[in-house]
Amino acid sequence: MSTDTLRRRTVRPSTRFADVSKWIFVGVGLVLALVPFIWMLSTSFRTEKDLFSNPASLFPTEWTLHGYQGVWEQLPFLLLVFNTIVFAGVTTLLTLLFDSMCAYALARIDFPGRNIAFWLVLVTLMVPFQVTLIPVFLELFHLDWLNTYQGLIIPRATSAFGIFLFRQFFVSIPRDLDEAARIDGAGHLRIYWQIILPLAKPAIATVAVLNFTALWNDLLWPLVVTSTSEMRTLPAGLALFGGQHVTDHAVLMAGAVISLLPIAIAFFLAQRYFVAGVATTGLK
Repeated sequence: MSTDTLRRRTVRPSTRFADVSKWIFVGVGLVLALVPFIWMLSTSFRTEKDLFSNPASLFPTEWTLHGYQGVWEQLPFLLLVFNTIVFAGVTTLLTLLFDSMCAYALARIDFPGRNIAFWLVLVTLMVPFQVTLIPVFLELFHLDWLNTYQGLIIPRATSAFGIFLFRQFFVSIPRDLDEAARIDGAGHLRIYWQIILPLAKPAIATVAVLNFTALWNDLLWPLVVTSTSEMRTLPAGLALFGGQHVTDHAVLMAGAVISLLPIAIAFFLAQRYFVAGVATTGLK
């Protein structure tokens, strides 16, 4: 009798039940997560009559491209996409630079008050963004930065979570690499740029995907900082379009579907590094 046959016969019923239950829960969770996206995609191809006559249906009875045509005809869609790319892309690049530099100092440089500085960074994670919204808005008003790219980007150019994640990853990198680099005459800037960052690709991908996704979908900040259609981002433009006109749900859903594509592409391109970063960050 083979070993595999013996193993199959010795598997307890409780173990099999646990495995089946696990996959059932995973399947139910997957369905619940996908249903809203399927409904959104379906609505983008439906007429208003079809939608309100049977709103619970996941598939249209009459297919139409009216929603995707309306995106280009009723909205300054290219301008909204351009503003969103500038806002999310430039802010993410600045976040990667500033957060990694701050994290390098907290993880690899010994200076008085380093632990206190790190705890202060963690404390800011507990402060809701809405608490500082009005003071930051007043500061931008006095700087005359409202309705400008710098007003959108600079206040969001750092992230306490990004500093924390980078710091935890940098701590796991052996310090022997620093000592070897110093023997060759390298300073902190060279060690950071040529040694630490190339080893931190999983952390960089993780922070980049999380920040880019959050900024691309951000609604509150662009609504507060911008008041002209020329500076609005895609979420703000879609939200105001739905409030200023008789809501055309097909157009709104079509715009939402198109806005999801860059996020999906970014995730799939960085998926390997993203998963590695989540799995290994903070491990020695």
